[in-house]
Amino acid sequence: MRIKKLMLTAIASAALLAHFLATPLRADEVKAGDLVITQAWSRATPGGAKTGGGYLIIENKGSTPDRLIGGSADVAAKVEMHEMSMKNGVMTMRPLDKGLTIEPGKTVKLAPGGYHLMMMDLKGPLKQGDKVPVTLEFEKAGKVQVSLDVQGVGAQGPAGAAKMDMKKMPSDMKM
Repeated sequence: MRIKKLMLTAIASAALLAHFLATPLRADEVKAGDLVITQAWSRATPGGAKTGGGYLIIENKGSTPDRLIGGSADVAAKVEMHEMSMKNGVMTMRPLDKGLTIEPGKTVKLAPGGYHLMMMDLKGPLKQGDKVPVTLEFEKAGKVQVSLDVQGVGAQGPAGAAKMDMKKMPSDMKM
C-alpha cells in the first residue's frame, strides 16, 4: 500500500511540475503606469471573416481611474471596444463610444460574451498559433503594446488559463 501511495504521489508531482513548466505564470504581463495587462488572446477566424475579437485582463493597481479609449492593429482597419449583453433573452452588442473605465484597485476582464476588443475590416484571417500585435490607448497610461495569442476558433480562454485544482484531486493523490 505504501509503494502505491508513493507512486501516486510521484505521478501527481510530475503532473504538477509539467503543468507549471508548460504554462508560464504571467509570462505575457504588460505594465503601463498603474495598469497590469495579462492573458491577451484572440480566436482564429475563418478566411472571409471581416471581424475578430480580442480579450485580456486589465488590473488597475493605482489610486485613480484610467480609461481604455482606443486601439489599433496592423491586421485591422479599426479597433473598437465593445460590450455584449443579454436583454430580454436577446444578445446585443454595442460599441463603447466613451471607452472603458478601469477603477482603482479593480480588475476588468475582456472576454467572450462581455467586454471585448472588436477588430474591424480584418486584412486577413487570424490563424491559430499566431501572435497579433495590438496597441491599446489609455487616457493616463498612454499607448501600450500587447500581443494577442491566437487560439482555436471556439476557444473560451487563453491557453493554459485552466489551473489544476488540488481540492478536486482524489485524496490518495494529494501531497
